Amino acid sequence: MLSHQPHFLSPEEPSGSGLLEMVLDVRQLGLSNLPRGTQTEFALKEIMSSGGAEDDIPQGERKTVTDFCYLLDKSKQLFNGLRDLPQYGQKQWQSYFGRTFDVYTKLWKFQQQHRQVLDNRYGLKRWQIGEIASKIGQLYYHYYLRTSETSYLNEAFSFYSAIRQRSYYSQVSKEDRPELVVKKLRYYARFIVVCLLLNKMDVVKDLVKELSDEIEDYTHRFNTEDQVEWNLVLQEVAAFIEADPVMVLNDDNTIVITSNRLAEAGAPLLEQGMIVGQLTLADALIIGNCNNQVKFSELTVDMFRMLQALEREPMNLASQMNKPGMQELPANSVLLIYLSATGVFPTGRSDSEGPYDFGGVLTNSNRDIINGDAIHKRNQTHKEMHCLHPGDLYPFTRKPLFIIVDSSNSVAYKNFTNLFGQPLVCLLSPTTYPKALQDQSQRGSLFTLFLNNPLMAFLFVSGLSSMRRGLWEKCQEYLRKINRDIAQLLTHSRSIDQAFLQFFGDEFLRLLLTRFVFCSATMRMHKIFRQETRNYPETYPQLPRDETVENPHLQKHILELASILDVRNVFFENTIDDY
Repeated sequence: MLSHQPHFLSPEEPSGSGLLEMVLDVRQLGLSNLPRGTQTEFALKEIMSSGGAEDDIPQGERKTVTDFCYLLDKSKQLFNGLRDLPQYGQKQWQSYFGRTFDVYTKLWKFQQQHRQVLDNRYGLKRWQIGEIASKIGQLYYHYYLRTSETSYLNEAFSFYSAIRQRSYYSQVSKEDRPELVVKKLRYYARFIVVCLLLNKMDVVKDLVKELSDEIEDYTHRFNTEDQVEWNLVLQEVAAFIEADPVMVLNDDNTIVITSNRLAEAGAPLLEQGMIVGQLTLADALIIGNCNNQVKFSELTVDMFRMLQALEREPMNLASQMNKPGMQELPANSVLLIYLSATGVFPTGRSDSEGPYDFGGVLTNSNRDIINGDAIHKRNQTHKEMHCLHPGDLYPFTRKPLFIIVDSSNSVAYKNFTNLFGQPLVCLLSPTTYPKALQDQSQRGSLFTLFLNNPLMAFLFVSGLSSMRRGLWEKCQEYLRKINRDIAQLLTHSRSIDQAFLQFFGDEFLRLLLTRFVFCSATMRMHKIFRQETRNYPETYPQLPRDETVENPHLQKHILELASILDVRNVFFENTIDDY
């Protein structure tokens, strides 16, 4: 259980003081090479002597300085220790994060309460208090990464925004220290990531403009070697912003920012008396390694979209504070594994058809790539080591497992064997797309877009690039009706594998399943898919096609949605046909 929940701090300034927060950085005094236990003591003597005669300092102010330096030193020790925590799992990191939050809470409140004393005795610079605020923002952000609780993103935004509003880093450019400017640039990059995750695109655009100006000034003043890297950051975020293939417009032609996180009652409701499993999504592994796909801060577009599809809209903070931490995959829990990666195909024929004989997805981006696919050149008697094979996931099937594979070799994961009898479902992307859609692959996969934002994906395959807000909302309402009907098709099916229904009790998994069926049905009715590729999403175990993805009732719904958008001509009218 979580013994320490993070305290929600406020970056507000204390009343009655026009001074901004300031804090001591011992590295500025050349203390980084001293034993950690002597840094605070040496810093005290150095700063006390620079502020006047040491004997002139009242005892109360001396204690304030001592306490502040202790908290500062302790906060740095704990923060630096975060990098040593395991990347996965729950038990080890939660108590450590709790202690770190506690110290930063005390440090933040302490410098607010004693700001005048600290300012008079130290004369510290504003960028240093900005560093504390930035560290708190980073703590909230990393807590979000561990928990997917979007409320912590809002807290990170509050502190990053305060740094910008109060111009904590404004004086950095006046100092001849390039490492301080890099701190400012990194702050901007972190702030942009948080704003992207919160869909605050207007703020992102402002930050990108400011970051561009800062990079230009930085490279001009210091002639550094990292100019190319920082310019690449700008290019990546610009491409990331433009990844969505369809714009939703207000009447004044401003862009509407839509959120794809799960809102309250966002998933189709279960009918009363419907018998489904009681499994709950507990953990998700999101893995991305697509060649040449747009990315920012190690997040590819596909990863970003799936991340949002598995999160809720920010909730009330009080409810988060009282929420206990989860144990490692508790009873009735589900692990979701999402793979978005370049396909790896075996060369030659194998006498066997085991879980390591069909290839998989690429795990090393430095492998040979041909037309977006990986070709391995090892001895044909050996398996590709830089490939995640279906067999590599077998140990995870001891517990309920939900797999999504978006790859040119997704069909390799059709060859699963359920060794342990636990619920297991794989949703698999098409392996090829019509030529007209392949040029968009750098902006993210169409399959993942359907799982994240099905209406935008539907508009894209229909040839639409923009839409008015009123029509968008009308189509969203109709799509909610389609999702409700798909849910009924799945739960009323007499021949569906029970594994699907075992996962249907969880809101996230229910929504993913209904969106998958909508995606598959749309592609099966679309003219260019049936004329060019005849390659559609698949599942393991197989869904009963006539009751789900080829159901005439669902096909009529799709045609009606196309009629609302005046794009019915891109779909086949005959709803029952050979596939």
